[in-house]
Amino acid sequence: MTAIAYLGTGLLGSGFVEAALGRGDSVTVWNRTRDKAQALAAFGAMVADTPAEAVRGAARVHLVLKDDAVVEEVIAALRPGLAPDAIICDHTTTQPALTAERATRLNAEGVRYLHCPVFIAPAAARQAQGIIMVSGPLALFEHVQPALEQQAQKVVYWGERPDLAAAYKLMGNAFIIGLGALVSDVFTIANGTDVSPPDALKLLEFFNPGSMLQNRGKRMSEGDFVASFELEMARKDVRLMLETSGSRPLAALPSIAARMDDLLAQGLGQADFGVIARDAVRGH
Repeated sequence: MTAIAYLGTGLLGSGFVEAALGRGDSVTVWNRTRDKAQALAAFGAMVADTPAEAVRGAARVHLVLKDDAVVEEVIAALRPGLAPDAIICDHTTTQPALTAERATRLNAEGVRYLHCPVFIAPAAARQAQGIIMVSGPLALFEHVQPALEQQAQKVVYWGERPDLAAAYKLMGNAFIIGLGALVSDVFTIANGTDVSPPDALKLLEFFNPGSMLQNRGKRMSEGDFVASFELEMARKDVRLMLETSGSRPLAALPSIAARMDDLLAQGLGQADFGVIARDAVRGH
């Protein structure tokens, strides 16, 4: 039985704890709002009053917190109880530059720290599904790799550069949030044409917009903007989308239109609409 600690028992943290207890781990939990931690006692977790108490005797410490500021606060509070050979696995979504600074500082001070953000929903955490990404010292990763592989369907190690997992987590969430915003706008266009949202999704039965990532996405990443869908024509289509939506609120299309207008004013109307990424990929 491995003694571990989870600090941060919101929806995701609680899912991880329930799964760990199901695997037979001895789990101590702490949460700023004690009721959220106390609810896990019914599953067999021990509830601590302080971060330092929670990590005392733990071989691994898992952080599932809100942001960089909370991570710093909780690590400072837990250090008096942290065993010298314990490894902190920080699953928090954080700012890459701050993550790099924190990882470098802590490891230099003898605190064994890995950043391990996840693409895992709470229900998936209970079933050990989803993805864990890791960056940091290879020796630490190899030590916890078997345990992390019990937590998720896939574990991706990005190497020793400490901010890479944080960077890829933000990029992944940009896909999730951006696509969600565009789906919302699709529903708004549907509403403007008296089509229900469920009926709008019938388009996906034969049309897969994600497939463009394998072709246009690669070309965009390489700065190849030879037209197959000219920017000026794409902007015309966006105009039609905006007109069809009327006064209904839109999440993403107005910003896309503004970016297109800026590039059209620069004389790029005959380029592929992927040229909206020109400044993002320039110099790479």
